[in-house]
Amino acid sequence: MGIMEILTLLCGLALFLYGMDVMGDALKKSAGRKLKTILGNLTSNKFKGFLLGLGVTAIIQSSSATTVMVVGFVNSGTMLLGQAVGVIMGANVGTAVTAWITGLNGIEGGAGATEWLDYLKPDAWMPILALIGICLIMFSKRDRRKDFGSILMGFAVLMVGMSLMSDAVSGLKNDPNFTSILAKFSNPILGVLAGTILTAIVQSSSASIGILQALSTTGAISYGMAIPIILGQNIGTCVTAMISSLSANKNGKRAAIVHLYFNIIGVVFWLGMYYLVGWILNIAGVFDIFGLAHGTTINMWGIAAVHTIFKLLSVFLMAPFTKLLEKLAVATIRGTDKKGDEYTNMLDERLLDTPTVAIDRCRAVAKHMSQLSSEAMHIAIGLFDNYDPKEAQKVRDLEDKVDIYEDVLGSYLVKLSSQSMDAKDSHEVTKLLHMIGDLERISDHAVNLVESAEEINDKNLSFSSGAQIELHCMYGAVNEILTITDESFANNDIAKAYTVEPLEQVVDYLRDQIKLQHVIRLQKSECNIELGFVLSDILTNLERVSDHCSNIAGCLVEMSKHDSLDVHDYLHKVKAGGMEYDALYNAYMEKYSIQTIETK
Repeated sequence: MGIMEILTLLCGLALFLYGMDVMGDALKKSAGRKLKTILGNLTSNKFKGFLLGLGVTAIIQSSSATTVMVVGFVNSGTMLLGQAVGVIMGANVGTAVTAWITGLNGIEGGAGATEWLDYLKPDAWMPILALIGICLIMFSKRDRRKDFGSILMGFAVLMVGMSLMSDAVSGLKNDPNFTSILAKFSNPILGVLAGTILTAIVQSSSASIGILQALSTTGAISYGMAIPIILGQNIGTCVTAMISSLSANKNGKRAAIVHLYFNIIGVVFWLGMYYLVGWILNIAGVFDIFGLAHGTTINMWGIAAVHTIFKLLSVFLMAPFTKLLEKLAVATIRGTDKKGDEYTNMLDERLLDTPTVAIDRCRAVAKHMSQLSSEAMHIAIGLFDNYDPKEAQKVRDLEDKVDIYEDVLGSYLVKLSSQSMDAKDSHEVTKLLHMIGDLERISDHAVNLVESAEEINDKNLSFSSGAQIELHCMYGAVNEILTITDESFANNDIAKAYTVEPLEQVVDYLRDQIKLQHVIRLQKSECNIELGFVLSDILTNLERVSDHCSNIAGCLVEMSKHDSLDVHDYLHKVKAGGMEYDALYNAYMEKYSIQTIETK
């Protein structure tokens, strides 16, 4: 094998790995919402879990990627270890699809009745797929079509790489040195080690199977050589998940260990059964399985078949013992994790490679953050009627938690924004980044109100009956705008988000009116300057809370309509009025009207 053949082999391998990566990324983006829905249907039913892992892996063409996602889910507490076992089994079977796809290079045509097979060979239709793919990428404006073009291009590059590898090794067919080296791998231990090491290096069982399929075109590989290597490749594919689990908690590590044990036990049992049954049959003189295996040349389809059959047999072997597999993982990784925050744990960096799933986790954290901010504000407002130091501390605790969420979620969203994703997901990331600042500021204003309530309580201050009536009117309006905003954000309810701005304008009006009423009371000596400062602080914080609610609602509306964040333009248009806006504004004005003092 000369230097040019080696370079061609390496080039083919590079193209194969690159094509697989491009195709896998495009498939994940194209799957998008469906992938999130599939992963959202988590179940303790083993069979459904198996189908879940099978379906996801068939979509993204990588059992390693699926297992890493499972480690992330278990690490974040979204998935239980028992649920993960079935998913991992399904992922192992799902990855066999790639071997059948790459096996298309092994189609052999001929004359007569089999001449039609020539049209199934990749050389016949690959240029057409590549042309369609590049046209979609270059000229299509829709992300979905571009993603489909990337799938076709990735597949074309993958198959070209496969063809190059096959061509590069074709000269080894009659090389006695190559044949003698391969013969050593008929030793089961050496074969398993070779398959494990090769897969660990390329970080993909599909890639290492593809390399073996390319080598099989030399006609120098028999079933006896290939079987141990293929089984070893299934152990090597666990390396990616094991590396990923190093930073995971104990349950995350256990999910990776389940994947490893599943493949090791399957390899040991079925390889042992293969040699045991073969030895018994050979001794009995019934059937020389070893002679047949060592003498029969394996092709690409044979490798795909062995790969698939082994995975199915491993599932049949381990399916009744999933509980024992789970217990074995727990026994290996002992101890329990310190309980952290369930929402910050959701933001596992392993999920960044699957943006749709990661965005779903971010949305869940942001919704909880919104609920905490609203709760803090509701409690803070209630302190003016019934001050309780424990409730005041609760508001501060909620504000601290919201601050943590903003820091963690903001950092995670920034990392997520650098990932490849479709336009819809990108807009969702932008929307969340824009909103979390407003949510955090609402909790800050809640603490400011607590300080005002503490000052009133410590100094034994008391507003006049008129001021109390006016403030309660303001409290009611702010509580309602908080509730509407929280519900519209949690449910992505755009119709409800439209109702926020008219109420925000009413809050602005109430602030101005209450300030005016206070000045009138000062002139009549019904109030004092000290209470005026406290009142001003309360009104300012309440009005700013309504502003943040307006920003959140405006962002929801604008992103749903224009995929933009021109909230100021939206607010300007809304405030210009309209029949629906005017009706809502008047209804809120009537609901939160205050008795004004006539000035002469």
